[in-house]
Amino acid sequence: MKTFDIPIFYRSPVISKIKNSRKLNDPRKKDYSPTELDFGPVVFYIARHFGFCYGVENAIEISYKAIEENPGKRIFLLSEMIHNSDVNSDLIERGVKFIMDTSGMQLIDWNELHSEDIVIIPAFGTTLEIERKLNELNIDPLKYNTTCPFVEKVWNRADSLGKTGFTIIVHGKYKHEETRATFSHSKESAPTLIIRDITEAEILSEFITGKRDIKEFYEIFANRYSEGFDPVKDLNSIGVVNQTTMLATETQAIADYLNKIMSEKFGTEKFSEHFSDTRDTLCYATHDNQKATYGLLEKNADIAIVVGGYNSSNTSHIYELCEEKLPTYFISSADKILSKELISHFDFQNQKEIFTDNFLPVKDKVKIILTSGASCPDSIVDEVLQKLLSYFNSTKKIDLVLEEFSMNKN
Repeated sequence: MKTFDIPIFYRSPVISKIKNSRKLNDPRKKDYSPTELDFGPVVFYIARHFGFCYGVENAIEISYKAIEENPGKRIFLLSEMIHNSDVNSDLIERGVKFIMDTSGMQLIDWNELHSEDIVIIPAFGTTLEIERKLNELNIDPLKYNTTCPFVEKVWNRADSLGKTGFTIIVHGKYKHEETRATFSHSKESAPTLIIRDITEAEILSEFITGKRDIKEFYEIFANRYSEGFDPVKDLNSIGVVNQTTMLATETQAIADYLNKIMSEKFGTEKFSEHFSDTRDTLCYATHDNQKATYGLLEKNADIAIVVGGYNSSNTSHIYELCEEKLPTYFISSADKILSKELISHFDFQNQKEIFTDNFLPVKDKVKIILTSGASCPDSIVDEVLQKLLSYFNSTKKIDLVLEEFSMNKN
């Protein structure tokens, strides 16, 4: 796989070394068990896969290239390049300005832009409507386009399905930048509907089977269907694609469920005309990170620390998986660990930061799961590990533990 030129300060002396070693020893990604670093009084279980994915590294490389190649020019990002505050803050410090926030609210009016300006499309992609707006301003929207190739793969799959008569069901959060972009591209060639989860898939099935009044459809799915969507005819042939950062297992469960509903309604004869298998749109990085999380959860740990942006969809799903099994703390950086006794972390359920006392167990050997989302730099995870390590006495030196790890892997 291609390697990217990203700033060295996003790498780390510990985490990056572990990742490189795991890649060399397991190039085909058959082993999803975590890395175990035993420092004596504390053990860290570090996920096999986490942190910057292909799409994120691609976006970072292009963004910094845009800055380097255009000294003196005004440089804009349509919105957050990725969902990580440290990365976005660094770009802002280098003079990059944001045109919109993550919900699509305008921060800089289009009329303030002119043709000499540079506009970077974020990793989530953008809508066709915004691409047209940039073209009207004589700004090339594709010159610094950091759209993740796996997001584009979803768009291409939706386009091909639409051209063969299928309606597109998008599994995603309808306010998320990526889902807005996918919806915009998909509706060009197919009737398109966004659903959030398996519950909404079950509601949708009642319209497919005629158990619900069609009039309810437009109220329940308001603002999430394409113009002219007709449930009576448009739900006779469907395919499911996803926001790539959603839980892969959830997308597959939705697809399997709707497959079953369509089979019951139309039978097996010519079934391929009514339902299309689209599991090939699942993002490999999201899939790997989630499988690695399941591997982590096989360990008998005391707590889990999940690092990443609070508005990061893929990070929130990793948090949810861990939180089901053990006390889990969702933090954006090492600064959130205020002391050995106190941590400030994100309450995902209530969408706010809270404080927890005595988060580190008092015992002879504390076992900590450590992982992050796909938009979190290794350097931040490294800082979290080292800060936690500083609260324990008589720990082994990091170099010695890394040497032991390396010997065990070879």
